[in-house]
Amino acid sequence: MSQTDYQDLAHYHLKKGEEFMNEEQIKHFKNKLNIWRDQLVSDAESTINHIQEDSTQVADINDRATLEEEFALELRTRDRERKLIAKIDKTLHIIEIGDYGYCKTCGTEIALIRLEARPTADECIDCKTIAEKREV
Repeated sequence: MSQTDYQDLAHYHLKKGEEFMNEEQIKHFKNKLNIWRDQLVSDAESTINHIQEDSTQVADINDRATLEEEFALELRTRDRERKLIAKIDKTLHIIEIGDYGYCKTCGTEIALIRLEARPTADECIDCKTIAEKREV
């Protein structure tokens, strides 16, 4: 499942007068994160199988170079996803301790629309924007 497919999962629909990060919202985001994590782990396992199956001797040196480059690209992608899995695990921990949905910098609520787009977000858009400007 690609990031785009993941984002197409059911979005949480805010109900009028609903409390921020209530039990239903927490359940929704926890489920969303677990599905995403499971898919990333599955993709990593399929990459391992693919590399093991396709790494047989290739007679032509050009074919071998192409195959090795494909493997390198897949491994770089999986390394980024490994880091994302760690971030998802951290976010699931934040849910468990009751701090999910609040900016780690200023403590304000992170907009639900932002959490839908990036469920691992740990800063509100204002703090993230300031942090990114400092990085430049």
